[in-house]
Amino acid sequence: MTLQKIPKQFQVSSFLVFYLIHSTQFGVGALGYQRVIAMSAGYDAWIGIILFGGFTHIIVYMIYKICEKSNGDLASAHRMAYGKWIGKLLNLFFVFYYIMTAVTVLRTYIEVVQVWLFPDLSTWFFSLLFLLLVFYIITGGFRVITGIAFLGVMLPAYLFITIVLPLEYANFRNLLPIFDHSLKDIFLSGRDMTLSMLGFETLLMFYPFINKPQQSKKWAHLGVFVTSSIYLIFAIITFAYFSEGKLQKNIWATLSIWKIIELPFVERVEYIGIANWCLIILPNVCLFLWCASRLAKRMTKLKHRTTLIIITTIVFIIMNQFEDRKWINDLNSYMGQVGFYMGYVYIPLLFLVITFVHWRRGKKEDEKT
Repeated sequence: MTLQKIPKQFQVSSFLVFYLIHSTQFGVGALGYQRVIAMSAGYDAWIGIILFGGFTHIIVYMIYKICEKSNGDLASAHRMAYGKWIGKLLNLFFVFYYIMTAVTVLRTYIEVVQVWLFPDLSTWFFSLLFLLLVFYIITGGFRVITGIAFLGVMLPAYLFITIVLPLEYANFRNLLPIFDHSLKDIFLSGRDMTLSMLGFETLLMFYPFINKPQQSKKWAHLGVFVTSSIYLIFAIITFAYFSEGKLQKNIWATLSIWKIIELPFVERVEYIGIANWCLIILPNVCLFLWCASRLAKRMTKLKHRTTLIIITTIVFIIMNQFEDRKWINDLNSYMGQVGFYMGYVYIPLLFLVITFVHWRRGKKEDEKT
């Protein structure tokens, strides 16, 4: 399964990798990750964000090396590392992983809309309309998805200002004393926000679509850095605004902060924020479903459009199985754990295997000459 050469007209410029990485990492998790990470390390959890931001840079470096040495995408890497049949089995696992990540993002967003805006909104109705839009975007090709990722970063960027406005009520003494928790607790708090950091693993699939991928490395790392920085700023402002006791009662801390903002031209800032967040999660869902359908196409002889129809239908069916709040919370927790092992354990393992296989092949070629 060698990688087909992607024609240049279907590739994207290297600087656009910044938007692809950042738009997949920054999603619905930003609305409420603060409470989750504070459970393990209290208000030292901001250190865990820095820690896992650094880990993510290492993983991105490994992903580039995997794609370079396997001369392709994830399917090529699995074929090179494990052979045809085991490689296909692992590909299938990743297809399901990309599907479930898309389900988690979209279902969690719908829950936010149902709780804060429209309690009677039907899950099936919203998910049907949203998935039809996603299907239409993906059928336009990878360049269209990249354009949506660009818009998903630039258009809602003004929302960053709204999170800074509550600083007048902030008490940064809440963060003291620093290093009041063990390194293990801080590490666990960073692990707890894995679901919010996920998205960088899509690079394993869209790498062949990058024009001059060597030049895109700095943009990929910039995307990770910007995402980590925003999460860090959001967390510090939240910790300074809420006491630990009050934060534990706020499932959606970012939305709760928006509630106290008073502007002369709008009364409920959180309504605007939630509505605009649809633009932020759109590239999330598009990229994860594109990765799933693309990988399914690489495994089979089916056309990309066919695999996309099948996978979109599966996502719609799974979406409507999660109606209870507890189930949605369990889904987030489970996908966070799976994502940790996929992103921070399996990718380094694959990197080591690919490096060994590449070294062994090079040694055999040297012996022949």
